Amino acid sequence: MLKFNDSNEVIREETYKAILVGLKLDEDISYSMEELKGLCEADSIEVIGNVIQSLEKPNTATLIGKGKVEEISELAQNMEADLVVFNDELSGMQLRNLEDALGVKVIDRVILILDIFAKRATSREGKLQVELAQLKYRLPRLTGFGKSLSRLGGGIGTRGPGETKLETDRRHIERRVDDIREELALIKKNRSTQKKLREKNEIPVVALVGYTNSGKSALMNRILQKVDKEEKQVFEENMLFATLDTYQRRVDLDKNHSFILVDTIGFVSRLPHLLIEAFKATLEIVSEADFLIHVVDASYESNDFQIKVTDRVLKEIGAGAKNKLMAYNKVDLLEDQSALTDFLGMKNHFISAKYDMGVDELIEDVKKEIFKDFVKAEMLIPYTRGDVSSYIQSKATVYGLEYREDGTWISCELKAQDYNRYKEFEI
Repeated sequence: MLKFNDSNEVIREETYKAILVGLKLDEDISYSMEELKGLCEADSIEVIGNVIQSLEKPNTATLIGKGKVEEISELAQNMEADLVVFNDELSGMQLRNLEDALGVKVIDRVILILDIFAKRATSREGKLQVELAQLKYRLPRLTGFGKSLSRLGGGIGTRGPGETKLETDRRHIERRVDDIREELALIKKNRSTQKKLREKNEIPVVALVGYTNSGKSALMNRILQKVDKEEKQVFEENMLFATLDTYQRRVDLDKNHSFILVDTIGFVSRLPHLLIEAFKATLEIVSEADFLIHVVDASYESNDFQIKVTDRVLKEIGAGAKNKLMAYNKVDLLEDQSALTDFLGMKNHFISAKYDMGVDELIEDVKKEIFKDFVKAEMLIPYTRGDVSSYIQSKATVYGLEYREDGTWISCELKAQDYNRYKEFEI
């Protein structure tokens, strides 16, 4: 955990020891709490305690009950914790009340995810999107959040925008939000130009989607390796939200079969709506994609939960009805792989991006799907129509070519519209 001064300069590496707190209402939160621990680890926070309280409804003042607050205060003192992380989003009043009662820094799940995003964003657009989400989160919480910001002089929740403490003028924050939106609008306009160029060149787009740390970046790198574009590989790491920026790479399967492969931000349960809104422009490419590859961690016992979360986010961004196939990754970590064969099919693949298992078959099915309007044909083109012969040889995949007495014979695969245009020459 990096600690910052008021100029947003790194002072030193700061390590926090944290107690996690979850509120159980009418649903099982064991998975969510496990995920919260993973988020802490991704942000270099050492988890030393875990507290869950069951209530019929949240406490307006402190989310949890008064007795549980006292219990956590004593626990934090005894274990020398300097941070308490709540699994639920806290209001400004709850933040203030909890910090007053506990005597240590208090953050919620949203602040934690925002901090991770601020650390991992590398592109100008990614940094702006995170800053926008941070400022929109803080704006209604200036009163309660100010003390949290100042208690340790920086660190969690202050990475990114710089000095935004209680004394910051609300109008200044609102102006900064407007400035960010204007800059993001310009970036979106440039991306729209790129989209028009792709459409003009008729290059299909395939987007990798899925839960964070399911192996999307690893799969992209494996595919790029197979088409001799290792220099275009992206960063990959076995951690939550290893990458935040959207990467686009052109994949040339052969002369006439190319597509744009997109690696997108990973999803997580209870992903803050502020982040979905902030990253909506980036995620538009998913809703505009021709095909989706939903990457799932096959080795994770509760991956059905992760699938539901991903499907819910896809629906929210307008991509829920997109044609897709499922790529169950990390099968190399499964003890028994024999049962997987029963589920193999056009829409389901079991792969290991790390060890190149099943990736070729996956690529082949993606190719069949996105190029399904291509037609294989044999044509005999008179020498008087050299224009047609030249066009087909440049635009189609040619499997055979002979110069016969009565014309040029071509065995090829071409787009349906080209086939319909020249089918009079088919034999």
